[in-house]
Amino acid sequence: MILNIPLAWLQLAKQRARFFVALAGIAFVAILMFMQIGFQDALYASATQLHKNLQGDLFLISAQYKSLTSNQSFSRSRLYQTLGFAGVESVDPLYVQFAKLKNPITGRKYPIYVLGFDPVKSIFKLPEVEKDFKLLQIPDQVFFDRASRPEFGPIAEYYQQNKPVSMEIFSYVGLVGYKVKVSGLFSLGPSFGFDGNLIVSSSTFIRIFEGRDADKIDIGLIHLKPGANPKKLLANLSAKLPKDVMIMTRKEFIDFEKNYWTLRTPIGFVFNLMVIMGFVVGVIVVYQILYSNISTHLVEFATLKAMGFKNKYLLRVVFKQALILAVLGYIPGFAISLGLYDIAKNATNLPITMDISKALIVLFSAILMCLISGFLSTNKLRKLDPAEIF
Repeated sequence: MILNIPLAWLQLAKQRARFFVALAGIAFVAILMFMQIGFQDALYASATQLHKNLQGDLFLISAQYKSLTSNQSFSRSRLYQTLGFAGVESVDPLYVQFAKLKNPITGRKYPIYVLGFDPVKSIFKLPEVEKDFKLLQIPDQVFFDRASRPEFGPIAEYYQQNKPVSMEIFSYVGLVGYKVKVSGLFSLGPSFGFDGNLIVSSSTFIRIFEGRDADKIDIGLIHLKPGANPKKLLANLSAKLPKDVMIMTRKEFIDFEKNYWTLRTPIGFVFNLMVIMGFVVGVIVVYQILYSNISTHLVEFATLKAMGFKNKYLLRVVFKQALILAVLGYIPGFAISLGLYDIAKNATNLPITMDISKALIVLFSAILMCLISGFLSTNKLRKLDPAEIF
């Protein structure tokens, strides 16, 4: 019995050293694409963590709002105006601002994002905040983000060991720090714009930022009555509220933030460019591999053509080789990327995670990359004349 082993595989496996080098090259390109997509996804995920963890049906922001890292305040009265619309049940104001938190061990200061709200009820979808938010009613108490970067020192560790933890917070223009005590922890995580988060009461927030007008808020959370039509109410509010504010659904709020990082920041452009460049590099690498393989086996291809095999058959052989390289090169690339994701996540505290969408995107990209390279490399086969070879 003769085994029906595809010619494409036999040609690739004939020279094992070259074959494994080719797989290593494709695996490297797959790793490169995985890391670029992983960091790009982490950029968007970290930038919208707060948006996803706010309790609200609609969100009111300033018309000048760009992103959380460069937001604009607006009058709190605009938020309360929405209570006059049928279907609105309640509203909650949220203050946000950058500060510098002093490391209690080293004394160095690092940027942190401060979130202030009225702790009559929790406005965050964070279990620890929902459980203990009333502790923030005590003046100068804060909740610290345990997922913050380690530059802030062992604050979370000290708190978990029941040690009293006091800290100094400095506004960006202030020279004198404001002392606060940690009364709870939560997990939100840093982003590309800041290293960590603090949650405080609105009264503590105003004391930390002395020059801040209490009437100016940054995000308004609108809660609708049961049965209210969000789309209809959104259209009504957008039409009747003054144009110095914008109102959005949660999805629109998240998309607005993503678009800012994608289209209006250098880092978003760089990530998009690097993903494209990774794909182009992959096409070039695979093209060189396939072209070299065709050149090595040119006599065999010429023999097949002289025996009557059409170009269509020869091209299928090359495309099969491209698919074999794509799949076999993808597997080690995927496995190595899993380990690199864990290393990067632990080093940065960013949400760099592998999921099915990333796995499929890179797999399809690798297959498309190899097929394009296969098409480009077959030009020599299409013009091949056996008489010239023999």
